[in-house]
Formats: sequence, structure tokens, C-alpha cells
Amino acid sequence: MNPPPLSRREFLEFTAVAGSAAALTHVAPARLWAQAASDPVPVWASKPMRWMQLTLVEDDPIHYDPAFWIDYCKRTRSDGVCLSGGGCVAYYPTEIPFHHRSAWLGNRDVLGELIDGCRKLGTTILVRTDPHATYDDAKLAHPDWIAVDAEGKPRRHWSSPEMWVTCAYGPYNFEFMTDVHKEIMTRYRVDGLFHNRWDGNGICYCVHCIQNFRAATGLDLPRSKDAKDPTHRAWQRWRQQRLFSLLDLWNSSIRAINPNSHDVPNGGNVALNTMDAIELTSRAPMLVADRQARSGLAAPWLIGKVAKEYRAVVGNKPVIGLFGVGVEEHYRWKDSVTSPAEIRIWVFDAIANGMRPWCTKFSGTLHDERWLAGVEDIYRWAEKNQPYLTHQQPLARIGLVYSQQTAWYYGGEQAEAKVENYGLGWYQALVESRIPFEMVHDKLLDPAHLRRFKTLILPNIAVLNDAQCNQLRAFVDAGGSLIATHETSLYDESGARRKNFALADLFGVDFTGKAEGPMLNSYIRLEHDALQHSPFFAGLEDAPRIINGVNRLEVTPREKFAQTPFTLIPSYPDLPMEKVYPRVEKTDISCLYLRQQGAGRVAYFPIDIDRTFWEVLSADHLKMMRNTVLWANNEAPVFEVEGPGLLDVTAWRNPGSITLHMVNLTNPMAMKGPFRDFIPVGPHTVKLTLSGEYDVKQVKLLVAGNTVPVERSGSTLTIRVPSIRDHEVLALDL
Repeated sequence: MNPPPLSRREFLEFTAVAGSAAALTHVAPARLWAQAASDPVPVWASKPMRWMQLTLVEDDPIHYDPAFWIDYCKRTRSDGVCLSGGGCVAYYPTEIPFHHRSAWLGNRDVLGELIDGCRKLGTTILVRTDPHATYDDAKLAHPDWIAVDAEGKPRRHWSSPEMWVTCAYGPYNFEFMTDVHKEIMTRYRVDGLFHNRWDGNGICYCVHCIQNFRAATGLDLPRSKDAKDPTHRAWQRWRQQRLFSLLDLWNSSIRAINPNSHDVPNGGNVALNTMDAIELTSRAPMLVADRQARSGLAAPWLIGKVAKEYRAVVGNKPVIGLFGVGVEEHYRWKDSVTSPAEIRIWVFDAIANGMRPWCTKFSGTLHDERWLAGVEDIYRWAEKNQPYLTHQQPLARIGLVYSQQTAWYYGGEQAEAKVENYGLGWYQALVESRIPFEMVHDKLLDPAHLRRFKTLILPNIAVLNDAQCNQLRAFVDAGGSLIATHETSLYDESGARRKNFALADLFGVDFTGKAEGPMLNSYIRLEHDALQHSPFFAGLEDAPRIINGVNRLEVTPREKFAQTPFTLIPSYPDLPMEKVYPRVEKTDISCLYLRQQGAGRVAYFPIDIDRTFWEVLSADHLKMMRNTVLWANNEAPVFEVEGPGLLDVTAWRNPGSITLHMVNLTNPMAMKGPFRDFIPVGPHTVKLTLSGEYDVKQVKLLVAGNTVPVERSGSTLTIRVPSIRDHEVLALDL
């Protein structure tokens, strides 16, 4: 059942197409595909709006109460469930050798009992499998199933040392797990299978990986993780091909038994995902983003960011936000329970950004019940207001671009610092500014995907190929605007640095080859005298200078720019204190280059203002970035929200309404959770400018549960929202 490895010619064909800007979905050889990516979404995937997952632990069969969980699904109005099936542990009487039954299973069929109960509720049913670990008996009989480290040693499991880590790219997955999936589908004929930890744990040096990688590439497996190492880049492409062919095999195997079923691979962060998001999402009827909770210094809008990233590539498929109820830190407290306020803010920000919630609970045994009522309350509210949460289309006119190839071939192991932090800076700035926006995948820059946007923001999108740059030029030629920062377009699709920006003609500047940074004690001078009352100085009218970014590229202008609002004050000593004075008071070196391109506009920052903003959260940088967005977009906003607090605001339309979600992030724990409670904010004034095609019948507040009056002035509606505790949804019935 293990498919033959690709030949070197086939592998090169695959990687050549996958690396092109035209590669959207059909990038693998045809024999690997189980179905066309354009197949309609089945009802079982499109209908559920609220999911519940019960991840059993091995001793649950003698401890947990299945009737309680069936009843809880009913109480929460869950219309989709995910139940533990097999892989590491089987919860049914499997007949497959080395498929480890729970030691506490006895003669029971725990999986079958749960499926029967959920079927009586009429829910969609997925069965969860986890193939990443196995036991001594399997290793003894099949040593080639086990992952091998760089020293040639089989890998013990890092957390459960009685187990072994399996190789995701060889016969354990392609043969053994295929048989497991076929057995589950044959016995239960469920709607689909959900795969957890299916995509491996880094480079494996087992005999199959050595042979298959050499056959495909002619190379030995890499010993380096350097993003610039050609062998490591070849392994990244080979790994993706191997895993995509695995998903195709699994999918075709279960669909041969139940043609309406489908595999659903677990996913996580998209921008830093090592699997091509377009390829991955083309293989499933729904996408599950596993971001169970925030950790470290993550903002509460992070789940919304992931929602936007997935929606940028999935078309009309449902995007599911998998959340947990515990504390999600690297100490792995899997039986913990976080505060009710933290759960609410995380889930409501997911819903506000178009996700359908999926609650996951580890262990059927309840060690702490404090989360139960809170999740039930969220789900019952979502069920009550379901008509306003379906068939949505965003109203945003600004697109924030993210680039997986930049993360892979430019960022490498430093992708968070070199790539992600630039995007996070813009995300925070747009949320604070209450400017609606969407995410855009850099391989989907064609007119069909960009038609609804007026402005694109490129946060250090360093890796762009020539075709992508031509698509951006076409966007500007058609009247679109661009904002780009730092090293955008300075690297080709392989991660090699160009001599100049590929988009130098749009930026109006050339790279000299010199870079400066980290710059200490450097500033930006605001040229008030030359540009009096400039919109770029809004909120900065009394500021003669502000702090600079940390890293800067030296560039040479191609032309004289009509306006130069911000200029460089070079670094000067910061110690001893007696020496802290500027050596150069004024330069003509711009920190922001602005050009009018027909009906479009282009703004280029040679500094890392976005990354620096994310690091230090300077209010001056926020104003500078916000003013640049407003200048570039150059059109009246669809809506404005005036009032106090930090709100994540999203706007949608569906066939029967326009909805405005306002999630209240105003909290001392906004940048380091968990929330303890909420700080209500308000009142807020909402102004919406609608075209004549809309006839608004009434306006409701879906959380407060009442209608509100509307003031009309031409095509502008003004609505007042008295107070927002955790969130509010303004619904305009059409």
C-alpha cells in the first residue's frame, strides 16, 4: 500500500510547479489525487456551526461517564463532534495487529457507544486518530516504522518514554494507519476522520527516508536546518510531497468505503506552517485551526489572525477554530482550566473573525468542572444568533499579505523574528486603529483574489518571484495601493538575495547593498515646516521627532519625491550621558517614500517600523502607520467606530444582514493572559455608509438583545452602542 517513491524527474516537476506563483492547488502528479479540489463541500462539513471534541485518555473506559458527554453535547447545541478512535490507543475492539487497545477497554466498544449516542442527536461525527507514537511490540516486529535521529538511533517518545516516535513518511503511516482508517470507516461509516500529529516530527533518518529522499533528489538527507542550505530546501519540498501523497492515500481509502466521507488534517498557525496552506486546504472540505489558547505574550486577537489566514486560502469552505479550556503554556498543563473570561475573549474573537468554534476536552474524566457552564453559555448564544454568523462575506478593503515562502526560505529557524513579527506589528496597528482588514496569501495575488481590495500591506515580504511582482504591478496599475516595509522583494523564490528590489520601480528607490542595524538611539524627524498640516502628522502635531526603527536599508531615490514627511536623525552615542547629543541634527534621508501611481499609491518604509512597533508598541509608530494606511487607501471607510477602548472590529454581510462585531480587548491582561474579568467600555458611535442597494429594516444588538434607533443622513447611518462588556454584535436586518 506504500506508494512507490517519486522519481527524481517527477520530484523536480513537482517542486518546479509548487514554487511558481501560478501554483494554486493542482501541483502534485495526477496519480496522487483522490478528488478534484473543486468538489462541493458536503453537507456534513458545511452544516455544523458548533463542535465538541472529546479526546479520551487510556484509562477513561473505567472512569468516565459517556452519558454525561452525550448530554453535554445536547445542552451546548453542538452539531458536530470529534471522538477518539485509534492510532496511539484504540478505543474499540480493533483486529489490526499492533493497534494497541486501551488496557482498560475490556470487552467494550467505547467509540461505538459514543457514536451511537451522537447519532441520536443528529450530529456530524468525525473520528480522531493520532499516529505519532507506538509501542515496543510494534518496534520489535517492524523496526522500520520508528523514526530515527541524526545519529542513527530510534527515537524514544519525549514525554512517554515507554513509547516510540513513528516515522510519518514511511510504511507506518502509508500501510498501518491506512488499515486503521479503513477498519474504522468500515465499522462505523462516520462522516470523516480527523488526524492529529500526522505530519511528522522533523527530519527522520530511517532507511525508508534515506532511500526515498535519495531516489527523488539524488541527495543525502540534510544535516543542517539552515534555510539557505539547498539540501534542506529540497527536503522541505520532498516532505511536503510525501505528506500530501499520504493524505491523498488516506482519503481515497476511506472514500472507497464511504464515498461521502473525507479526511480532515489538523492544522495550526498558517503563516509559519511548514506545509503549503493552499495545497493542504485543497484536500479537505473544512479546515481546523488548532490554536487552543494563547501563551506567552500572545495577544487575544491571535486566534482571529489565524482565522483570517485560513480564510484567505479556503474559498467557501468552513474554517473551524479549535480551542481548549486550559492553560496553553510550554509546561503542558493539559488537565488545567483557565479563567472563564479568557475562554470567552478567545472564542468570541474567533467567531468575530469568521470561525466556527470547536471545543476540545482532554480526558473524559472531569478533574475541574469550572469551564462547563461558560462554554455552554457561548454555544447557546451562538446557536440563538446563527443566522447572522453564516454565509458571511467580509467588507474589508485592506489586505495584509503573509508569505509562507518567506518564512521557509528567508526566515528559516528565525522565521518568527524575521518574518512573523513584522506582520504582528501591522495586525496590532490595524486592530488598534479599528481599520477592517483581511489576510492575503502571497500565492493568491491574481485579480480574482485581489478584486475586493483597495490596499495591500507587505510586511517585510522578502521572498517574491518575478510573477508575483508582476501581479503586484498589475494591482497598482488597476488603481490599487501598496504599503511595503524593509526587505520586501529583495529575495527571489529560492531565498537568494537580489542586487536590488524586484519592486524597485514601484518603490521609486534602489538598494545600495548596505544595511544598518540594530541602530541605537536613532530618531525620525517630522518635517512640519516643509509639510504643514500634512495628514501624516495627525496625532503628531506637537511632535518634532519620534523614535526610529531598529534596522534600515540604505536606498537611493530614483526621482524627487513630492513629499517627504519623515527624515532620518542618525544614531548617536547613548553613553556616557554627557555624550548623548545628536551629531547630525537634520538629513534629507527619507524614512518613508511616497508615490502616486495613476489611481493607486505606493508607500515604502526602508526601516522595520512594523517589527519595532510590535517589540516596543510605541504610540508614535502606531500613528505613523495608521496615517500611512489612510493615505494609501484614499477612500471613505465603510464604517467608523468612535469611543473608548481597544476593540477588534470586523464587518460582514450575508444575504439577510450586515453585522459589525466589536470584541472588547480593553484589559490589563490584553498582551499577557489570561483575562481575569472584563472592563466594560462605551458608549460608542457607529457610522456606516451604505450604497442605495441596501434597505435597512431594523438594527439589533445581539448581545444586549434589543433593537436600537438609527439616525439617517443620506446614505450614512449613525447608531449608538451604550456599552460593551466582552463583545457586541451590531446586526442590520436588510
